[in-house]
Amino acid sequence: MNVNPSALALAGRSLRISSRQPDALITALMLPVMLMLIFVYFFGGAIDTGTEYVTYVVPGAMLLCAGFGAASTAVSVADDMKNGVIDRFRSLDIGGIPILAGHVAASVLRNLLSTALVLAVALAIGFRPQAGPLTFLAAAALLVTYITAISWLAAVLGLLAKSPEAAGGFTFLMMFLPYPSSAFVPIDTMPGWLHGFADHQPLTPVIESLRALLLDQPAGDAPWVALTWCAAITTLAVTLAATLFNTRTR
Repeated sequence: MNVNPSALALAGRSLRISSRQPDALITALMLPVMLMLIFVYFFGGAIDTGTEYVTYVVPGAMLLCAGFGAASTAVSVADDMKNGVIDRFRSLDIGGIPILAGHVAASVLRNLLSTALVLAVALAIGFRPQAGPLTFLAAAALLVTYITAISWLAAVLGLLAKSPEAAGGFTFLMMFLPYPSSAFVPIDTMPGWLHGFADHQPLTPVIESLRALLLDQPAGDAPWVALTWCAAITTLAVTLAATLFNTRTR
């Protein structure tokens, strides 16, 4: 597979920008860990999931990382659109997709770092995955697929926003979606009117797949549903991103 060198260079640029904003980077890394600890130690004793609560909550915490990481991607894209750097890139004959792909690649790398941190803390407080090497790799591949999808969606939101501040607000939905899902409590404990949405929103099959893979449990058709959602989101987001970029840079 050929990798666009412009996208690689721009991914490196996005990572360097992140390293110059340590407060935002630390927040993106630590906030999911803190939320996981809050759920485990403050609420875990009151929530019956049929297993140790830390075992139940880790997949949801991983997806929470992706939401926070995607928020920074949307802000970075909006900042590029505002500060005039896009004109410089276009003068070098760099197209919109490589520019946005650089942001997405950096987002994936940042999210993998935060996910590794969440997993390390989870192991320290009692999480014990049962996955073998191949199953663990399958879980990692699904997680990367989801992070890529949500990062492209964040890039679209960054293009829609008129300012970096507005982009941060637009990403609220992505950070909110893990809550009305099976991330932190079983769906059957929610009000009946919420079951339909929680059962059929994109994050639930991703969470259920990760939970089953990491704990070496039957996954049913959840992984295929999750991959279908991720593929649909990525395809739609890339198409919209290309269209919006061309519209905003005319």
